[in-house]
Amino acid sequence: MKFDHVGLITTEKKAGEMFIPATKVWVTNFQGHPFNIEWLRFEPDSPVTGPVRNMPHVAFAVDSIEEASKGMKVLIEPFDAEMAIVGFFESEDGAVVEFMEYKKEGSAWQASEN
Repeated sequence: MKFDHVGLITTEKKAGEMFIPATKVWVTNFQGHPFNIEWLRFEPDSPVTGPVRNMPHVAFAVDSIEEASKGMKVLIEPFDAEMAIVGFFESEDGAVVEFMEYKKEGSAWQASEN
C-alpha cells in the first residue's frame, strides 16, 4: 500500500478537470498537484452520496483492492475510473479511504474542457 493522494470536495470549477462518467464527478489531476491534492466537484445528479460526497478522503495505490479493504465498510464498490479501478471504504474510525488498482498499461491524464 502506497500513499497516492488526498481528495477534497469543492463546488468551484478547477482548471484541467476530467469527468468520471461512472460517478458523475469532475476531478483534477492529483499527479500534477504539488501536494497530491485531488479536487472533486459533483454533478447535482451524481449517484455518490454519504461520506464520499461530504468528506475528504485519503487514497492509496494497492495491488489488490479486495485484499486492502478486508474488514472495511464498503462505501462505493470498485469501479472503472479510467486511469484505475477504484473503490471507497470507511475505516474503523470513520475516515473515507480510496484504494486504487492502477491499470497495467497505464493511461495518461487527459483533462476535459468544462
